[in-house]
Amino acid sequence: MSGRANCPGTTPPSSSGASPVSWWSPVFRLSACCSGGNSLVSRLEGIFPAALLPLLLTMILFLGPLMQLYMDCQCDLADGLKDVLAPRSWARCLTDMRWLRNQVIAPLTEELVFRACMLPMLAPCTGLGPAVFTCPLFFGVAHFHHIIEQLRFRQSSVGSIFLSAAFQFSYTAVFGAYTAFLFIRTGHLVGPVLCHSFCNYMGFPAVCAALEHPQRRCLLVGYALGVALFLLLLQPLTDPKLYGSLPLCVLLERAGDSEALLCS
Repeated sequence: MSGRANCPGTTPPSSSGASPVSWWSPVFRLSACCSGGNSLVSRLEGIFPAALLPLLLTMILFLGPLMQLYMDCQCDLADGLKDVLAPRSWARCLTDMRWLRNQVIAPLTEELVFRACMLPMLAPCTGLGPAVFTCPLFFGVAHFHHIIEQLRFRQSSVGSIFLSAAFQFSYTAVFGAYTAFLFIRTGHLVGPVLCHSFCNYMGFPAVCAALEHPQRRCLLVGYALGVALFLLLLQPLTDPKLYGSLPLCVLLERAGDSEALLCS
Protein backbone atom coordinates (compact mmCIF):
# COMPACT_ATOMS: atom_id res chain seq x y z
CA MET A 1 0.00 0.00 0.00
CA SER A 2 1.33 3.45 -0.84
CA GLY A 3 0.48 6.83 0.60
CA ARG A 4 -0.83 7.71 4.03
CA ALA A 5 -2.27 5.12 6.35
CA ASN A 6 -5.98 5.17 7.07
CA CYS A 7 -7.06 7.69 9.70
CA PRO A 8 -8.90 6.65 12.87
CA GLY A 9 -12.50 5.89 12.10
CA THR A 10 -11.96 4.78 8.52
CA THR A 11 -12.09 1.26 7.13
CA PRO A 12 -8.99 -0.72 8.10
CA PRO A 13 -6.86 -2.49 5.50
CA SER A 14 -8.28 -5.91 4.72
CA SER A 15 -4.98 -7.55 5.62
CA SER A 16 -5.04 -6.24 9.16
CA GLY A 17 -8.05 -8.30 10.21
CA ALA A 18 -8.85 -5.75 12.93
CA SER A 19 -12.38 -5.00 14.03
CA PRO A 20 -13.78 -1.49 13.43
CA VAL A 21 -13.57 -0.77 17.15
CA SER A 22 -9.91 -1.70 17.46
CA TRP A 23 -9.00 0.16 14.27
CA TRP A 24 -10.80 3.29 15.43
CA SER A 25 -8.62 3.41 18.54
CA PRO A 26 -5.00 4.06 17.55
CA VAL A 27 -3.82 3.73 21.15
CA PHE A 28 -5.40 0.26 21.30
CA ARG A 29 -3.74 -0.65 18.04
CA LEU A 30 -0.43 0.68 19.30
CA SER A 31 -0.47 -1.66 22.28
CA ALA A 32 -2.22 -4.58 20.58
CA CYS A 33 -0.72 -4.90 17.13
CA CYS A 34 2.77 -3.87 18.15
CA SER A 35 3.08 -6.14 21.15
CA GLY A 36 2.13 -9.10 19.01
CA GLY A 37 1.23 -11.05 22.13
CA ASN A 38 4.80 -10.90 23.38
CA SER A 39 5.63 -11.36 27.04
CA LEU A 40 6.10 -8.53 29.49
CA VAL A 41 9.85 -9.03 29.28
CA SER A 42 9.89 -8.32 25.55
CA ARG A 43 7.76 -5.21 26.03
CA LEU A 44 10.36 -3.90 28.50
CA GLU A 45 13.15 -4.44 25.99
CA GLY A 46 15.48 -1.45 25.94
CA ILE A 47 13.81 0.33 28.86
CA PHE A 48 17.05 0.95 30.76
CA PRO A 49 18.89 2.72 27.92
CA ALA A 50 15.59 4.49 27.13
CA ALA A 51 15.58 5.88 30.67
CA LEU A 52 19.25 6.80 30.90
CA LEU A 53 20.41 7.95 27.45
CA PRO A 54 17.72 10.60 26.70
CA LEU A 55 18.22 12.05 30.19
CA LEU A 56 21.99 12.12 29.67
CA LEU A 57 21.47 13.82 26.30
CA THR A 58 19.24 16.46 27.89
CA MET A 59 21.73 17.07 30.70
CA ILE A 60 24.45 17.60 28.09
CA LEU A 61 22.25 20.25 26.46
CA PHE A 62 21.94 21.90 29.88
CA LEU A 63 25.70 21.81 30.51
CA GLY A 64 25.89 25.61 30.75
CA PRO A 65 22.93 25.98 33.16
CA LEU A 66 24.26 23.08 35.28
CA MET A 67 27.65 24.80 35.53
CA GLN A 68 25.86 28.03 36.44
CA LEU A 69 23.85 26.23 39.13
CA TYR A 70 27.02 24.74 40.58
CA MET A 71 28.87 28.07 40.60
CA ASP A 72 25.99 29.82 42.34
CA CYS A 73 25.55 27.04 44.91
CA GLN A 74 26.98 27.94 48.31
CA CYS A 75 27.50 24.36 49.43
CA ASP A 76 30.31 21.95 48.57
CA LEU A 77 29.62 19.45 45.76
CA ALA A 78 30.04 16.43 48.04
CA ASP A 79 27.75 17.95 50.66
CA GLY A 80 25.20 18.83 48.00
CA LEU A 81 25.13 15.31 46.59
CA LYS A 82 24.87 13.88 50.11
CA ASP A 83 21.90 16.14 50.81
CA VAL A 84 20.20 15.24 47.52
CA LEU A 85 20.58 11.50 48.11
CA ALA A 86 19.50 11.64 51.77
CA PRO A 87 16.16 9.84 52.46
CA ARG A 88 15.04 12.83 54.53
CA SER A 89 15.31 15.12 51.49
CA TRP A 90 13.21 12.74 49.37
CA ALA A 91 10.64 12.39 52.14
CA ARG A 92 10.37 16.17 52.30
CA CYS A 93 9.89 16.38 48.53
CA LEU A 94 7.23 13.69 48.51
CA THR A 95 5.16 15.71 50.98
CA ASP A 96 5.48 18.90 48.94
CA MET A 97 2.50 19.12 46.56
CA ARG A 98 4.22 21.69 44.33
CA TRP A 99 7.24 19.41 43.91
CA LEU A 100 4.98 16.43 43.17
CA ARG A 101 3.05 18.45 40.59
CA ASN A 102 6.14 19.78 38.79
CA GLN A 103 8.41 16.73 38.98
CA VAL A 104 6.01 13.78 38.90
CA ILE A 105 2.37 14.45 38.04
CA ALA A 106 2.80 17.03 35.26
CA PRO A 107 5.61 15.18 33.39
CA LEU A 108 3.80 11.84 33.61
CA THR A 109 0.33 13.03 32.60
CA GLU A 110 1.47 15.46 29.90
CA GLU A 111 3.77 12.95 28.24
CA LEU A 112 1.08 10.29 28.45
CA VAL A 113 -1.51 12.54 26.77
CA PHE A 114 0.57 14.47 24.25
CA ARG A 115 3.08 11.78 23.31
CA ALA A 116 1.80 8.27 24.12
CA CYS A 117 -1.83 8.97 23.16
CA MET A 118 -1.80 11.84 20.67
CA LEU A 119 1.13 10.74 18.50
CA PRO A 120 -0.40 7.32 17.66
CA MET A 121 -3.64 9.13 16.75
CA LEU A 122 -2.02 11.70 14.45
CA ALA A 123 0.79 9.68 12.87
CA PRO A 124 -1.45 7.34 10.79
CA CYS A 125 -3.13 10.42 9.31
CA THR A 126 -0.19 12.78 8.80
CA GLY A 127 2.94 10.65 8.98
CA LEU A 128 5.57 10.79 11.69
CA GLY A 129 7.27 14.03 10.65
CA PRO A 130 4.17 16.27 10.65
CA ALA A 131 2.86 14.55 13.80
CA VAL A 132 6.08 15.39 15.67
CA PHE A 133 5.52 19.08 14.94
CA THR A 134 1.73 19.07 15.37
CA CYS A 135 1.49 17.50 18.84
CA PRO A 136 3.68 20.20 20.44
CA LEU A 137 1.25 22.89 19.28
CA PHE A 138 -1.47 21.33 21.42
CA PHE A 139 1.10 20.95 24.20
CA GLY A 140 1.94 24.65 24.01
CA VAL A 141 -1.71 25.73 23.99
CA ALA A 142 -2.31 23.57 27.08
CA HIS A 143 -0.06 25.95 29.03
CA PHE A 144 -2.19 29.02 28.25
CA HIS A 145 -4.00 28.59 31.57
CA HIS A 146 -1.12 30.55 33.11
CA ILE A 147 -2.53 33.63 31.38
CA ILE A 148 -5.77 33.31 33.36
CA GLU A 149 -3.85 32.92 36.62
CA GLN A 150 -1.67 35.96 35.95
CA LEU A 151 -4.60 38.12 34.85
CA ARG A 152 -6.65 37.08 37.88
CA PHE A 153 -3.91 38.02 40.33
CA ARG A 154 -2.71 40.99 38.21
CA GLN A 155 0.89 39.90 38.45
CA SER A 156 1.94 42.16 35.59
CA SER A 157 0.59 44.32 32.79
CA VAL A 158 -1.65 42.71 30.18
CA GLY A 159 0.95 43.20 27.44
CA SER A 160 3.70 41.60 29.50
CA ILE A 161 1.47 38.66 30.39
CA PHE A 162 0.60 37.91 26.76
CA LEU A 163 4.23 38.39 25.68
CA SER A 164 5.31 35.95 28.37
CA ALA A 165 2.61 33.50 27.22
CA ALA A 166 3.81 33.70 23.61
CA PHE A 167 7.37 33.03 24.73
CA GLN A 168 6.27 30.10 26.89
CA PHE A 169 4.23 28.68 24.01
CA SER A 170 7.32 28.83 21.77
CA TYR A 171 9.71 27.00 24.04
CA THR A 172 7.14 24.45 25.24
CA ALA A 173 6.35 23.66 21.60
CA VAL A 174 10.05 23.16 20.84
CA PHE A 175 10.42 20.98 23.93
CA GLY A 176 7.32 19.01 22.91
CA ALA A 177 8.83 18.29 19.51
CA TYR A 178 12.00 17.08 21.23
CA THR A 179 10.18 14.68 23.55
CA ALA A 180 8.02 13.44 20.66
CA PHE A 181 11.25 12.71 18.79
CA LEU A 182 12.56 10.81 21.84
CA PHE A 183 9.33 8.84 22.17
CA ILE A 184 9.43 7.71 18.54
CA ARG A 185 13.15 6.93 18.45
CA THR A 186 13.29 5.02 21.76
CA GLY A 187 9.85 3.39 21.73
CA HIS A 188 9.40 4.13 25.44
CA LEU A 189 7.71 6.88 27.43
CA VAL A 190 10.13 6.78 30.36
CA GLY A 191 12.77 8.91 28.60
CA PRO A 192 10.41 11.81 27.76
CA VAL A 193 8.97 11.72 31.30
CA LEU A 194 12.39 11.91 32.95
CA CYS A 195 13.57 14.64 30.58
CA HIS A 196 10.36 16.58 31.23
CA SER A 197 10.87 16.32 34.99
CA PHE A 198 14.51 17.41 34.67
CA CYS A 199 13.60 20.42 32.52
CA ASN A 200 10.83 21.43 34.91
CA TYR A 201 13.44 21.47 37.68
CA MET A 202 16.01 23.43 35.67
CA GLY A 203 13.60 25.90 34.08
CA PHE A 204 14.48 27.96 31.01
CA PRO A 205 18.24 28.68 30.89
CA ALA A 206 19.09 32.02 32.54
CA VAL A 207 21.16 33.30 29.62
CA CYS A 208 20.93 36.97 30.71
CA ALA A 209 22.22 36.08 34.17
CA ALA A 210 25.05 34.11 32.56
CA LEU A 211 26.07 37.16 30.52
CA GLU A 212 26.36 39.21 33.72
CA HIS A 213 28.01 36.44 35.76
CA PRO A 214 31.55 37.06 37.12
CA GLN A 215 32.66 33.87 35.34
CA ARG A 216 30.65 34.53 32.19
CA ARG A 217 33.40 33.41 29.79
CA CYS A 218 33.53 29.96 31.36
CA LEU A 219 29.74 29.78 31.41
CA LEU A 220 29.38 30.84 27.78
CA VAL A 221 31.88 28.16 26.78
CA GLY A 222 29.77 25.67 28.75
CA TYR A 223 26.57 26.83 27.02
CA ALA A 224 28.17 26.57 23.56
CA LEU A 225 29.82 23.22 24.32
CA GLY A 226 26.55 21.79 25.63
CA VAL A 227 24.64 22.76 22.49
CA ALA A 228 27.42 21.46 20.21
CA LEU A 229 27.66 18.11 22.01
CA PHE A 230 23.87 17.80 22.04
CA LEU A 231 23.65 18.23 18.28
CA LEU A 232 26.58 15.86 17.77
CA LEU A 233 25.12 13.11 20.00
CA LEU A 234 21.41 13.54 19.19
CA GLN A 235 21.32 10.85 16.48
CA PRO A 236 23.78 8.33 18.03
CA LEU A 237 22.18 8.37 21.51
CA THR A 238 18.68 7.99 20.05
CA ASP A 239 19.61 5.28 17.55
CA PRO A 240 16.60 2.89 17.49
CA LYS A 241 19.00 -0.08 17.44
CA LEU A 242 19.75 0.65 21.11
CA TYR A 243 16.12 0.26 22.18
CA GLY A 244 14.67 -2.78 20.40
CA SER A 245 11.24 -2.70 18.76
CA LEU A 246 9.62 0.72 18.21
CA PRO A 247 5.84 0.34 18.67
CA LEU A 248 4.79 3.48 16.77
CA CYS A 249 7.01 2.63 13.82
CA VAL A 250 5.67 -0.94 13.77
CA LEU A 251 2.12 0.46 13.84
CA LEU A 252 2.75 2.62 10.78
CA GLU A 253 4.62 -0.14 8.96
CA ARG A 254 1.75 -2.57 9.43
CA ALA A 255 -0.73 0.10 8.41
CA GLY A 256 1.16 0.57 5.14
CA ASP A 257 2.93 3.88 5.80
CA SER A 258 6.28 3.89 4.06
CA GLU A 259 7.72 6.90 5.97
CA ALA A 260 10.39 5.58 8.32
CA LEU A 261 13.07 8.29 8.44
CA LEU A 262 12.66 8.73 12.19
CA CYS A 263 12.56 4.97 12.72
CA SER A 264 16.03 4.21 11.44
